[in-house]
Amino acid sequence: MRIGTRKSTMALAQTEEIARRLNVAAPELAVEIVKFDPVGDRDQTSNLLRHGGKGGAFVGEIRDAVRAGELHAAMHSLKDMPGNEDTPGLVIGATLVRDPPTDSLVLRPGLTLEEFTRSHGRGFKIGTNAVRRAAYLRRLFPEVEVIHFRGAADTRVRKLDNGEMQRLPGGGEVGPADALIMARSGLERVGLASRIVRDFSPQEMLPAAGQGIVAVECATNDWVTRRYLSLIDDPAAHLACDAEREVLWVLNGHCNSPIAGYAVINGGEMSLTASVLDETGERFIEVTRMGPADRPRELGRAVGLDLLDKGAAELIELTRPEH
Repeated sequence: MRIGTRKSTMALAQTEEIARRLNVAAPELAVEIVKFDPVGDRDQTSNLLRHGGKGGAFVGEIRDAVRAGELHAAMHSLKDMPGNEDTPGLVIGATLVRDPPTDSLVLRPGLTLEEFTRSHGRGFKIGTNAVRRAAYLRRLFPEVEVIHFRGAADTRVRKLDNGEMQRLPGGGEVGPADALIMARSGLERVGLASRIVRDFSPQEMLPAAGQGIVAVECATNDWVTRRYLSLIDDPAAHLACDAEREVLWVLNGHCNSPIAGYAVINGGEMSLTASVLDETGERFIEVTRMGPADRPRELGRAVGLDLLDKGAAELIELTRPEH
């Protein structure tokens, strides 16, 4: 089985975990990891929308290779997979057990959490490329300066530690950053969990839809590959995946919309919370619903429609490129 992946440290760690699980479940299977260098990794400056959003920047080239029969499967971080578009000919064949979905704070050397917290962020620069994280940050630390900051997880931490400036899409530079907001799961994957000084609870900073879930995509009609992938699929993660991504579908949000969604299963029930914010964090719409865990798409659809009823479409439109 040939599995395609990005070349970043985190992507390779995730793909190696898939290979390890497949080797345990099906010892007769020979797994080959095929590395790609997609445009989103080659261009560390531009806004992702220039490359067609996260879909075009990170997953498009690998998906094309699966469709062409050059790969049997592709590894994706689920939150990087567009939720507002069809993927003809492809299906998520497996989702691994969900890693911690929360966001975390990483500080530059010499800056303490006490100092940062006492200042309410005043005088400090926090780096992120996610509109969702920026919006929540501005709610938590109204006086902080949020700056554009891109790169693989280990690359971003290196830039933070070295006090490097970040080039801006329109030219010029910004920085250096005093802190970063990053996914805990990503930091754990690249061995940098020790740099976390604070985890934000889902109540403080609702995760992105699919955050912490590794997805394996394959051709819809490749039943041999689908059978193998089913051996490593985690049902709870797949149910959460379906619910959270249904919200994205209903809202028709683009890749950098300030949309968050997080599902939790308790017995036969699923709780799904989703939110839409404006970039400043001042306008905030949140909905929570409960439903049967085995009907995740219906629950996601209901939550998405509730958000639309409360005015979510207007906030999403304000963050589209033409605005």
